[in-house]
Amino acid sequence: MERDLFEKGLERRKAVLGAEYVQRNLDAADALDRPFQEAMTAWCWGFGWGDDAIDPKTRSLMNLAMLGVLGRMQEWQTHLRGAITNGASLAEIRAAIHAVAIYGGVPCGVECFRAARPILREAGLL
Repeated sequence: MERDLFEKGLERRKAVLGAEYVQRNLDAADALDRPFQEAMTAWCWGFGWGDDAIDPKTRSLMNLAMLGVLGRMQEWQTHLRGAITNGASLAEIRAAIHAVAIYGGVPCGVECFRAARPILREAGLL
């Protein structure tokens, strides 16, 4: 079962974040964090993203809201790229940031807008 979750997670993770990005992370894993990379791939991506109860775009927007409130901007940017891959529009991304500002505080929202701008330009959405 655990190996099945890893394989399913690896497939989902690559589909959302890009195969090259995921492979770079796995290749860079060493004795310190390799078990974490494998567990995170199985748990987050295999178990968490592995069912079809919530579509990938909605999961991406949920992640943007949660990571934004937590102030995890590097991960937020990674998941913003994933949200774009999953079809999130500029309006949907903006709405997710508004939710961050409302429920997590205006400074969190300001940081999300700041972090979003270069990625949205790169993706041709701005």
